[in-house]
Amino acid sequence: MNQRHPMKMPCIASNLIACLALSLTAVLPAGLAHSQEVLNFYNWSDYIAEDTIAKFEKETGIKVNYDVYDSSETLEAKLLAGHSGYDLVVPSSSSMGRHIKAKIYQPLDKSKLPNMKHLDSNLMKAVASQDPGNKHSIPYLWGTTGIGYNVDMVKKVLGKDAPVNSWDLVFKPENIKKLTACGVSFLDSADEIYPLALNYVGQTNSQKKAHYKKDSAANSMLKSVRPYVKQFHSSSYINNLANGEICVAVGYSGDILQAKSRAIEAKNGINIEYTIPKEGTAVWFDMLVIPSDAKNPSAAYKFINFLLRPDIIADITNYVSYANPNTGATKLQDPEISNNPGIYPSQEIMKHLFTLGSPKKKLLKMRNRLWTDLKAGR
Repeated sequence: MNQRHPMKMPCIASNLIACLALSLTAVLPAGLAHSQEVLNFYNWSDYIAEDTIAKFEKETGIKVNYDVYDSSETLEAKLLAGHSGYDLVVPSSSSMGRHIKAKIYQPLDKSKLPNMKHLDSNLMKAVASQDPGNKHSIPYLWGTTGIGYNVDMVKKVLGKDAPVNSWDLVFKPENIKKLTACGVSFLDSADEIYPLALNYVGQTNSQKKAHYKKDSAANSMLKSVRPYVKQFHSSSYINNLANGEICVAVGYSGDILQAKSRAIEAKNGINIEYTIPKEGTAVWFDMLVIPSDAKNPSAAYKFINFLLRPDIIADITNYVSYANPNTGATKLQDPEISNNPGIYPSQEIMKHLFTLGSPKKKLLKMRNRLWTDLKAGR
């Protein structure tokens, strides 16, 4: 039986636009015939599982534009300049407090985040010190800042009694000077390193002006070790540790453990360990927030709620080796992750940890000036 086909009529001038629209609809895939929803996401480098974004895009049809940074200062500069173009960003809790005061972030509509029910209530109370009532933020991942080291290289340089469980390893000139033989890296962040120096000299989270001057104990200590720091960087130390280009890094817990995993995968014989110094260190929380000028907050809410699913955040923790605040995720994580004290510190170790404070504006300027001079060797 012959099928009847509709007669093709030529486009005439009066109906040209309609014809063009029909033609485009016919040749484009169904999903592209209409404009696709887009989420612009700005996150720390090496801080999400390989398939997280692909899963979200497949489930929702929302396209994710993903950019990364490696220091709080980089994110802060973009946000303070305004019109960043991002719908979702991940500041650390310590800097988030001053951002909230500057009204950079939107208050959250928690009715759009039903998966908040999985969040640890004690941890929520802890981050509320920077975001009262948890009005603007949701915790993503958390960790500590400590020392990553090449076991064999450090032992060769400093001997079997090397103080790898102490900040003395990098904050005493007589130790770090010897380590120049194999290379030491510091995070390129005043937000991270200066508080560690303050803690080391017994002035944890000080708000005193005298403790931010050139001749202060913390700055003098940092200046004494500055000549022996090979690099200041907040992400390259992962690969540099893994391939033996450096032997010690002051870095983030999960990054060091990623370096260890990469060395194991490469089968290069490099043995990396992470330690939380006995003098104590900073525990930090990275938060999910929506900028005030976000173009698509609706997509941001969908992605935050997606990240709050126990199965999704468990996969992320397994991949990046950072702890998460999700009570439903623990049973879904690899046991070697959940039982690793470098990722989930014991209660005894937790007693020696401190949250990073946010200095007053004037002290912040003084600290940033000290940091610039320190890196320049002045």
